[in-house]
Amino acid sequence: MPAFTSEYEMVIGLEVHVELKTKTKIFCSCPTDFGAEPNTHVCPVCMGLPGSLPVLNRKVVEYAVKAGLATGCTIARYSKQDRKNYFYPDLPKAYQISQYDLPLCEHGHLDIETSAGPKRIGITRIHIEEDAGKLVHDGGGTYIDCNRCGVPLIEIVSEPDIRSAEEAVAYLQKLRATILYTGISDCRMQEGSLRCDVNLSVHKPGEPFGTRTEMKNLNSFQFIQKAIEYEYRRQVEALEAGETVVQETRRFDEKTGKTFSMRRKEDADDYRYFPDPDLAPIEVGEEQLSGWEASIPALPDARKARYVQDFGLSAYDAEKLTASPEIADYFEAACALTAYPRQAANLILTEVFRLMASGGDDLREIPVSPAHLARLVTMAADGQINSSTGKKVLDELWKNGDRDPVAYVREHDLMQLSDPVLLERLVDEAIARNPKAIADFKKGKTNALKSLVGQVMGKTGGRANPVIVQQLVDQKAARS
Repeated sequence: MPAFTSEYEMVIGLEVHVELKTKTKIFCSCPTDFGAEPNTHVCPVCMGLPGSLPVLNRKVVEYAVKAGLATGCTIARYSKQDRKNYFYPDLPKAYQISQYDLPLCEHGHLDIETSAGPKRIGITRIHIEEDAGKLVHDGGGTYIDCNRCGVPLIEIVSEPDIRSAEEAVAYLQKLRATILYTGISDCRMQEGSLRCDVNLSVHKPGEPFGTRTEMKNLNSFQFIQKAIEYEYRRQVEALEAGETVVQETRRFDEKTGKTFSMRRKEDADDYRYFPDPDLAPIEVGEEQLSGWEASIPALPDARKARYVQDFGLSAYDAEKLTASPEIADYFEAACALTAYPRQAANLILTEVFRLMASGGDDLREIPVSPAHLARLVTMAADGQINSSTGKKVLDELWKNGDRDPVAYVREHDLMQLSDPVLLERLVDEAIARNPKAIADFKKGKTNALKSLVGQVMGKTGGRANPVIVQQLVDQKAARS
């Protein structure tokens, strides 16, 4: 398949479903707890039994409006709920209560940071709806768990402003962060409380948009990126072969990294929307709206601006640090205990994030306290330990229990060696053992000196000051 080519531009719009963190479902009093025994959190309302009537959960409206306010949307003072008719195998009443032409929130945006710089992604609308159940497949057949039926959702629909997989992931990460800050959802993708549908088309620059396909229910940033990259290549290959891209719903296979057709894509007319006769219109008063807005804490962009202003961080780094309120809180707690905020940011963005990824840890569970991270940062910035030792100490604290890094460094004799007399002697010994490195350097092989630096670092167990070692090696090579 062809890689990305400038001959074809991709156009992406995202539909993100976020489960709201309410105690009960959207239209009944059943609990919303994740992981319960199948079909134990159900009642006549969420099972769609004849004669049952839905009653809207007021908290759902509040949370949806907060999402709209946090993303710069206009909030509708009057909206309604509609029935979306479709054969839902995992929704017993065979229709979904959603919103069609009068959503709660419209015309918002999010600003993202990418490697190419900042970009604004428009948000078309945010509306409330009920979740469907879950189909469980095994060799003997398919089972239905209705616990999730009626769990409240908001659907956040972006404008088709996204032009790459990188932008799509950046937008989703920013959206997730914004939702987390408002406190309306836990956004646990592995539990399905944040899921994404990707609408993608390709066209040649200057030509009309192509036919889009939709990839359903992606719940991992990695899978979303892979699905976008594959589907782009598939559509380009089809067009180059003279084939037609059809509007359809596709699924992404995590094992093969490919997308497969599920069904032809439906349009709004196919769902036969009509206002739900059992639910009154939703009216939001000015006083109510003001109260909800006042309860929203500082959002990622506000913290990001402060990090750039107060700590001298780049906008890109500040964006990463504000990806979750827990990470931002952790960073700020560490900064309060060290004079080196930029070094603290760098250690979190590189080593802390690396350790999280390697252990599959949640971003909100860091076993090293902010105070101990701050002490480690201060030791490295003051030259008491080098960066290599700092990484080793952080690894140790992460895996084997949080403790004072200063005490650990002293106990294991890890303080950095910066004595120029000692280091010069070690450099001389390294040169004497490997005269070829100097000879190669004189022939123009500039990387030849790296082996000498590596030998000194190895001889000292990684404790030598690499800056001083490099300077000594360079001086002696120049004089040879």
